[in-house]
Amino acid sequence: MSVAILGAGAFGTALACALGEATLWCRDADAAQAMARTRENASRLPGVTLPEGVRVTAALEEVTAETILLAIPMQATRGFLAAHADQLGTRCLVACSKGIDLEALIGPVGVIAATLPQARTALLTGPSFADDIARGLPTALTLACADPTLGAELQERLATPNLRLYRNADVIGAELGGALKNVIAIAAGIVIGAGLGESARAALMARGYAEMQRLALSLGAEAETLAGLSGLGDLILTCGSEKSRNFRYGLALGRGEAFDTATTVEGAATARAVARLARERGIDMPVTRMVAALIEGYLTLAEARDALLARPLTEE
Repeated sequence: MSVAILGAGAFGTALACALGEATLWCRDADAAQAMARTRENASRLPGVTLPEGVRVTAALEEVTAETILLAIPMQATRGFLAAHADQLGTRCLVACSKGIDLEALIGPVGVIAATLPQARTALLTGPSFADDIARGLPTALTLACADPTLGAELQERLATPNLRLYRNADVIGAELGGALKNVIAIAAGIVIGAGLGESARAALMARGYAEMQRLALSLGAEAETLAGLSGLGDLILTCGSEKSRNFRYGLALGRGEAFDTATTVEGAATARAVARLARERGIDMPVTRMVAALIEGYLTLAEARDALLARPLTEE
């Protein structure tokens, strides 16, 4: 059965390259024509050639595949789905974004289910950089799906020799692992950008992971999911590499530098959403709270650091 990818950013393009045969939808008609002509997404994945089996289009009506990988930024997902409900409402939609919707305070699969209740849903997430996937480097991801039959079908359909997929029925855990690690990656970047050292980054990652578990478990996730690819695995990747947009954003915050706002940083909106969600549920998430406050300009870096270090001493 054919597969389509909606969203021709770096990750959507990388998935098309990995699959080899797919329809890749790009919202910008000029960009779609350029990609079809040059066989390259020069602005997002320079130097990577699109396989011959990848068809690029800007016409959504030409996307007829039953299985669709939704590689659209998290905060744009709800509006996009609502605008195209008639075309997408009953298909199989695999969310490929990571984050928490700022208004509904739910993850991407939750957004799909709330907007298109007749759609079949799944989530593709885990430790991966688009460039690695596009170049065929070995990568393992979580395929989360509440329907075991659909999950198995998607696993067979989407896995490639270099893209290994592990099934998981814990969709909430996989959603939260992918979303929350971006917030901690921003914090890790802040630590390094501010010159606070590698030891501080390690401590931040460990305490941040504890926060991820607290919130996820309170929302019904399984601890094993957070310890897997979509949680701990993704946390390790994004907190330690400048390939991560969230980490680079944190570096800029820590250094007091401007950051290219044209680059999507999912963790920035997610930090604000999660800080609100944690407050409503009474979950203690000091790192997330400080990241949100820094992003919104409520605290300076020095104030945030002092507030974290001044917290009462407790058991781990």
